[in-house]
Amino acid sequence: MAGAEEKKAVLEMVQADGADEGCVTFVLHEEDHTLGNSLRYMIMKNPDVEFCGYSITHPSESKINFRIQTRGDAHLSQLCVCACVRERVCACVCARVCVRACVRERACMCA
Repeated sequence: MAGAEEKKAVLEMVQADGADEGCVTFVLHEEDHTLGNSLRYMIMKNPDVEFCGYSITHPSESKINFRIQTRGDAHLSQLCVCACVRERVCACVCARVCVRACVRERACMCA
């Protein structure tokens, strides 16, 4: 399609030349502190992770630079991020189901 903008990947992996293989920076587009802090917390629970931190590049941009240093290689960093994102998604789905059930229960009580 001519003129259509290409959709940017939500998650990019950036590895600097000459950097330690256990250090990887991920760029998360269209995200903010809500996801950044939650992911950092979950990733730091992994015993193979030595360091994890994130920064918001600029208040007017909605992207996060997310840095992970593991005792293994870059593949371990990728696995940590994927597992934590999957866990966060599951937690959000569970919360939504619980809220909907409570709302339905409340509606029955009020009738």
